[in-house]
Order: sequence, then structure tokens, then C-alpha cells
Amino acid sequence: MSERPKFFDDLAGVAGGALSAFSGLRDELTALIRARVDEAIRKLDLVRREEFDVVAELAAKARAEAGALAARVAALEDMIATAPMRDVDTPAMPEITEPPKPSASSLDQDSNTPS
Repeated sequence: MSERPKFFDDLAGVAGGALSAFSGLRDELTALIRARVDEAIRKLDLVRREEFDVVAELAAKARAEAGALAARVAALEDMIATAPMRDVDTPAMPEITEPPKPSASSLDQDSNTPS
């Protein structure tokens, strides 16, 4: 059985250590980049996808309701336009009368009262 030279064993150990170091470095860089991107997104005041979907759904419902209401108004306007005109009797204006004038006897009674 032949033994390998110690040099190759040392080289394999260094290579294995370098691979694990690079793996750790890759994980560290990934975490650092993710933190920077999250910070940039927070600074830009962007919305999350879930919030966007909820608002988009509300807007779609509002558009549908507005369309239905517009159709309803158009139908009512057509009903008004095609309805026959009818005369509406306006009530006669009441005659304006002057207030009754006080009679002479009521004037005499007022002047006879003690002051």
C-alpha cells in the first residue's frame, strides 16, 4: 500500500477549507445584499404585492359599480325623455287682502284704559 505524499493531503485540506470559506462568504453576501435591497425598498415607500392586489380588486369593484349606476341613470333618463308630458294645474295664488281696520269702538276702549 502506497502512501500519498503529505503535500497532496495538505493541498486537499486547504482546498476543502477554502470551499467552506467561500460557501460561508456566499451566504454572508446573500444576506447583506438582501438587507440592502429591503432597505432600498423601504426608502422608496413601495407597496407590497398583497396590498396592491387588494386595492386593485377594490378598484375593479368600483368600476363595475360605476358602470352599473351609469346604465341605470341612462335608463331612467330614457324613461323621462319618452314619458308623455302632462299638465299640472298650478294652484291659484291667494288674493292678498289688507288686515282688518280697527273699528271705532275698539279705539274707544283702548283710549279709556288707564295708563
